[in-house]
Amino acid sequence: MTDPGHRPLTRLGEKARARLAGVEDDGWFFAQIAEQVVAQRTARNLSQRELAELVGTTQSAIARLEAGGRPPRIDTLLKIADALDCELAVELRPRGDAS
Repeated sequence: MTDPGHRPLTRLGEKARARLAGVEDDGWFFAQIAEQVVAQRTARNLSQRELAELVGTTQSAIARLEAGGRPPRIDTLLKIADALDCELAVELRPRGDAS
């Protein structure tokens, strides 16, 4: 019998494998954020280390976030957005076709 506490981890693993296989998943929220962090950081000619210093974290933490290694905490995202002179926008949308 499977442990119900492992279900979210299983779903996360399935999403990660789908992403690596090139299957699009509009709900892959953290991967999209990671891509945006990389794009904004490189547009500003900042290294991971420089961004980390602005955020008050380590270069390895920025590298993990950018690689999608672990979902970032909201307070970390707010600090990153501030360091990159960006607004952090999070929204809730109904699932499915809203039209």
